[in-house]
Amino acid sequence: MPTAEHVMRHAAERPSRLAVCGPKARLTYAELADRVQGAARHLLGRGAGPGTLVAIGLRDPVALLTAALAADLAGATPLVGDPSWSRARWSRLLTPETADAETPAADVSAPPPATDTVLDVPAPFAAGLVVDVPLPYASGPPVWHEPKPQDLAWACVTSGSTGRPRAIVRSRASWTDSFEHLSELAGIGRDDVVLVPGPLVSSLYAFAAVHALATGATALLPGRRPSTAQAAGATVVHLVPHLLPDLLARAGSLRAAVVGGAALGPGPREQAARAGVRVMSYYGATELSFVAADIDGGGLRPFPGVEIEVRLPGAEERRAPLGEVWVRSPWLAEGYLGDAAGPLRRDGDGWVSVGDVAEPYRSGGALRVRGRGDGAIQTGGATVVPEDVEEVLRKVPGVADVVVVGTPHPSLGAVVTAVVEAEQAAPPPRALLEAAARDGLDAAQRPRRWHAVPSMPRTPAGKPARALIAARLADGDPLIRRLA
Repeated sequence: MPTAEHVMRHAAERPSRLAVCGPKARLTYAELADRVQGAARHLLGRGAGPGTLVAIGLRDPVALLTAALAADLAGATPLVGDPSWSRARWSRLLTPETADAETPAADVSAPPPATDTVLDVPAPFAAGLVVDVPLPYASGPPVWHEPKPQDLAWACVTSGSTGRPRAIVRSRASWTDSFEHLSELAGIGRDDVVLVPGPLVSSLYAFAAVHALATGATALLPGRRPSTAQAAGATVVHLVPHLLPDLLARAGSLRAAVVGGAALGPGPREQAARAGVRVMSYYGATELSFVAADIDGGGLRPFPGVEIEVRLPGAEERRAPLGEVWVRSPWLAEGYLGDAAGPLRRDGDGWVSVGDVAEPYRSGGALRVRGRGDGAIQTGGATVVPEDVEEVLRKVPGVADVVVVGTPHPSLGAVVTAVVEAEQAAPPPRALLEAAARDGLDAAQRPRRWHAVPSMPRTPAGKPARALIAARLADGDPLIRRLA
């Protein structure tokens, strides 16, 4: 995690400033720096250092952050994973070239490797360790690794809801050099208290935590949805859109919100404005980091240093209204660990894409992203972007969230299907949902099948798990009921 040097500097300048506050610990910058130093000495004693990968699966967010900072200080590359992962899950992540091999049944339910177990890892790493209990403190002289922009300083896991896990490797500069830009756009400073209301296995929340520490602010790490008391002390929050309305009602001291992971509708932004909360929403991807930001509700504009192209289809498909988003910037990831397969593609001129689609774009204008191209629904010869349908249906009173997927149809190929999560115990009447669809959507976009779910399954980042929802629909999950 590329912030150890910042923590050491803040510990020297403001040692008594509260650095992190979690469920089990509150540490000043001086205390955090001391713990990181001791943990780094332990890792070095176990063989960690430049060229090694340190896989971290800890439930307590302060212990996790300490271990990641210690790995960074030792010159290793931290990889934050889920503490519930089995040995087989870690193995598939760290050695993706063997992911298609059949895993023995005994391994699937086996516990994760013991702490400090040496792992097989792919190039460019020479060795790997896994940490699944808080690191012990080792005494000794101060540890220091001279940080370089090209260091592989961070590895994070994609938040895909199903399928093969992938780890994405980043250079130090691809994170640290964007810190100042985010601080300026969002208005975050060293005196802020930054709430991070989600698991650090998500790159969205991990970035929020390390940015707070790099800035010299206090990071509140509840490890789960925060209580009213925890939220009340925050001045800034990083979160996904569906959490914003509830937090606005509970966090009296909040003055700024950084919102990512999905599109932010006008309703929550207007609610934030009434509460006096400045909102910066952004579009990006784990592989791309920041791509575009909206600081005033006027639309997404390129994040500093980012070039954007929306490449339209060929001449024979000119009627298609959408193109593919391509990006060139300093914030791009190096790639997938072990050359795992994934959506990231590159051309010969430094441009990359993960397959997101958007309306035609001109430099200086607003970027209107319409979703991931491979999530589009082909129905009766028409192409439907799920996010367009979801945007309309989220405005229906009583809808807390909605996911739109394609479900198989014998003649149309697929039909548009909506799965609604209700704000209260009962979802809105189907007639009300259909009326909203008629008013706001073209005929091909309107859902033909309607379902309700008591609680929407979500990825670690808090986004609706679209692929998992589709799979549960296909399997006839009894918790997803048909709306009559």
